[in-house]
Amino acid sequence: PSELSILNNCSPGQLEGLCSFLQLSTCPEPFLVRFCSWLLALTPDLSYTSAAILAEQLFLRRVLSLTQPPSRHLMAALTSFCSKYSRPFCRVLVAAVLQEPGEGAEQTKLMCELVEECLEPHSVQLVLSQILEVPLSEKLLPVLQAVLGRQVRTHLEVLPPELLDLLVLTLCQQAPAFSTSLSFAKLVTAVLTVYQSQVS
Repeated sequence: PSELSILNNCSPGQLEGLCSFLQLSTCPEPFLVRFCSWLLALTPDLSYTSAAILAEQLFLRRVLSLTQPPSRHLMAALTSFCSKYSRPFCRVLVAAVLQEPGEGAEQTKLMCELVEECLEPHSVQLVLSQILEVPLSEKLLPVLQAVLGRQVRTHLEVLPPELLDLLVLTLCQQAPAFSTSLSFAKLVTAVLTVYQSQVS
């Protein structure tokens, strides 16, 4: 709808107020899918800041409160939004999930699925850099595995040198804490295999 062009003319504070007024954080999920399809059709594209605010308002509460796999509608909305605004999405959603204490099993599975299926390749590298900014934990290992798997599938086996150095350094520093973790051992093996030409 043409009315959505107002999203491009709002200040960050106004946009947050508008989202609150429209109750976007709690709207029914079928409407969420429709709203995201409208966002994709919006011209010009949303600014980075506006997209980040919308990512937070539309998805943050829903994702952090997951106790079972996301519904078909929520997954469709996430996929739709990520197809155009994956970088602001990562900055908001992925960062929040990574910093959330506790197991977060459903959130971890969702992150893996988004990395494997939805995010554009450069955003996958952004996820990797975000993971390396927080203390490594058992729940993050599957997400790291998903990042490596996606790198291989999209033939992007070369990481920026500074990111690879940080990855290797993190794994070396964390190794004693994961001495009995099979997932960690698999991850190290995968890194050595995927980035063999860069590590050697």
